[in-house]
Amino acid sequence: METPGIVVLASWIYRLVRLLVLLPFRFPVMVTSTVVVAACWWYLSWPGLAALAGVLAVVSLIWWRTWPHSYRYCVTWRLLAWWRHLAVYRRHWQPVLVISGLAESYQERRYLPRIRSVRCNARADYVRVSPVAGTSPADFEHRVVELAHGFAAPSCRVTVNGPRDITLEFLRHDTLAEPLDAFPMTHHVDLAALSVGKREDGTPWKLRLHGTHVLVVGVTGAGKGSVLWSAVRAMLPAIADGTAQVWGIDPKRMELAYGRSLFARYADTGESAVALLEHAVAQMQERAERYAGKQRSHSPTTADPFVVVVLDEVAFLTAYHPDRDVRKRSENAIATLTSQGRSVGFCVLAALQDPRKEVMNLRNLFPDKIALRLDEASQVDMVLGEGARERGAEAHLIDPTLPGVAYVRLETSPAPVRVRAAFVSDEDITTMTDIYGAASSSDSEVA
Repeated sequence: METPGIVVLASWIYRLVRLLVLLPFRFPVMVTSTVVVAACWWYLSWPGLAALAGVLAVVSLIWWRTWPHSYRYCVTWRLLAWWRHLAVYRRHWQPVLVISGLAESYQERRYLPRIRSVRCNARADYVRVSPVAGTSPADFEHRVVELAHGFAAPSCRVTVNGPRDITLEFLRHDTLAEPLDAFPMTHHVDLAALSVGKREDGTPWKLRLHGTHVLVVGVTGAGKGSVLWSAVRAMLPAIADGTAQVWGIDPKRMELAYGRSLFARYADTGESAVALLEHAVAQMQERAERYAGKQRSHSPTTADPFVVVVLDEVAFLTAYHPDRDVRKRSENAIATLTSQGRSVGFCVLAALQDPRKEVMNLRNLFPDKIALRLDEASQVDMVLGEGARERGAEAHLIDPTLPGVAYVRLETSPAPVRVRAAFVSDEDITTMTDIYGAASSSDSEVA
């Protein structure tokens, strides 16, 4: 049945009238600028336009020099967003989304997600999108790699604003390309938010230790030591006042041994490591018995300090040690600590190279996981959980020249976040031990 011509004409007239009525409200700056330019031309001709251009240039220069942040927000980033909207996203929108599989077809018609707006800041573009009805944000999360490559961005991240309303965050350059020096030692510490590096969005990377356990996985040279030492460095004020302790296990005797005076307890052999772990289990169970029926969570005090057991190369204890009894006792102790220690103030911070089940079958007992550079694509999901690689966690593609760069997946969020840990040098560790070593090791036991 053909639509009558009068109906089609009325529809077009309605759309035109609606556009003209809503134009001043949707684009006030553009409409106001057009009206002012037209009025100057109408009443003052060319001299009026020249005078207007000169006044605008002077005002813009004064604004830029006096209030640069406001100028960038109101002028620079808006102009860049307008240009990126037209030259990048609108121009390539259809081919990228069709090839990525995000366009839908129904009754021989193709439906594309609609760009609602584009915003820019110093590091990224934020494209607000209305997905096609019947699709979900997960469809975009599973295509972040294709979207990033399609729009020539280092990475893409999906944020859900509401029903049929998401934001695609495209970085314009890699904000983690430059190495980070060790953060200054402070006098305040938050054990639930330790500053250990920087996130991809430019904000500080806050690592939570109190109330969780953390597994760090990466090949040799990926930067596991940066994560471990940055966490210890951020805890120094709590270590000094006695509300926190770090127990170190270093089978290689090369990583943690450099700052062993910072640890309340230290072990570097299989037998001494098992003894340390079992002692931690005993203290944890004794504390749990005292808390039973009286309190449900732990608050760090000098009487009941927060204890972090740092395990470097945990696979030595769970898979590679020649003594089967040591391996079995180690697994039992680690499993007990990770399954029961959170609520009573015990945390396990473990580092590992090979995430396979036969090497480390306790991965799922660590709520928070950090994947540094890995050997194989399949290892990404082993560490960060199923679907992590589809959500953009390409840990196996991290550049070997970027140690400390990692993807983090927290217990509270399924979306991996790209981060970089600060590098703590040997000189930094020496300074840490000189200032805090005596206080932390005054009652230490080194095995």
